[in-house]
Amino acid sequence: MREISQARLEALRKEYPAGCRIELLKMDDPFAPPIGTKGTVIGIDDIGSIMVRWDNGSSLNVAYGEDQVRRISHE
Repeated sequence: MREISQARLEALRKEYPAGCRIELLKMDDPFAPPIGTKGTVIGIDDIGSIMVRWDNGSSLNVAYGEDQVRRISHE
């Protein structure tokens, strides 16, 4: 697990605010949603994981420094 600075944590929270939409680009987990799955950000926890409500029903978090997503809306 990678450490995250307070400044980077705050930047992530601004980049991915609750309610914005994201798309999964990469996740190395056997239970990961398929690449391209879209979801709604619930928040960012204290270790930088993006908490997501995926459209396919999954709730697997996006791990900081490991997984990749892109923001697709500004809601």
